[in-house]
Amino acid sequence: MTRAPANLLAVRSLLLTHLDNAPGPDDLEPGEVGIVGDSAHRGGYHCGSDRVVVNDYSVVESPRDRAGLTLDAAALDVGQFDVRSGGRTNTLASFSVWCVAQCAANAADTRDIREIIYSPDGSTVKRWDRLGKRTSGDSSHRWHTHFSFFRDAIKAGRDQRPLFRRYLSSIGLLEDDMTPEEHNWLATVHKNLTVLDGRNPVGQIYTRMALGEDATVPNFTSAHPTLRSIGAQLSALQTALTALSNRDFTDEPAIVAGVLASLTPEKIAAAIPPNMAKQVADELARRLVA
Repeated sequence: MTRAPANLLAVRSLLLTHLDNAPGPDDLEPGEVGIVGDSAHRGGYHCGSDRVVVNDYSVVESPRDRAGLTLDAAALDVGQFDVRSGGRTNTLASFSVWCVAQCAANAADTRDIREIIYSPDGSTVKRWDRLGKRTSGDSSHRWHTHFSFFRDAIKAGRDQRPLFRRYLSSIGLLEDDMTPEEHNWLATVHKNLTVLDGRNPVGQIYTRMALGEDATVPNFTSAHPTLRSIGAQLSALQTALTALSNRDFTDEPAIVAGVLASLTPEKIAAAIPPNMAKQVADELARRLVA
């Protein structure tokens, strides 16, 4: 039986904690935040392995989904709300547009989101798809926004609340609701940042970053120097230095010609020791006769 995973239940609880009973004409009700599709629902991210269909797009289009398929649903629907906070009116449409902008910017806390189906104005339905497969959805998304998460992230139990915490903070409904356990988790992350050799998940992430790789973006190209590009440059420099070190930069004939060009006959004669003068004179005479 398809089940609601703990990490999406945590997102649901977070949104309801701060948007249900919030100031405004229309808060978010528990019945408006759903994870598992109803009993008639077949196929898609609201279904687990017992309800997917043949060639289900929520399974076959990404290796992350194929590897992560379990009985867990991997989607969240958020219904309409109209709340006042931070001197502004905050609605489902503005929430959806904000989330899509974060995804389009590839913010770190969005990379487990496959798609968002939403309406920016309550009329037009749009779809942001990380895989670039689709651009729209059915009309029901005029009054609710759909989030699909890559199934491997759900299977791994990865916390999906950070993006939604940032939204609630941005509209002034959340300051710091982190539990002592979560603060301890941050301390652990801070400690792990000092271990970047791949011995733990944080180290593996930073190792990929240093090499210019991205686990979620195929054919990622870094805009900055990486360990790989710097290594290639150092190898090329070492090869050039080795080639230079093997060259003979001494040009003896040129040195002799340069020295002789600066000497006059008087200087040459003065430089010859007396005991060699007759030998030099005899050798010169022999060469002149020859």
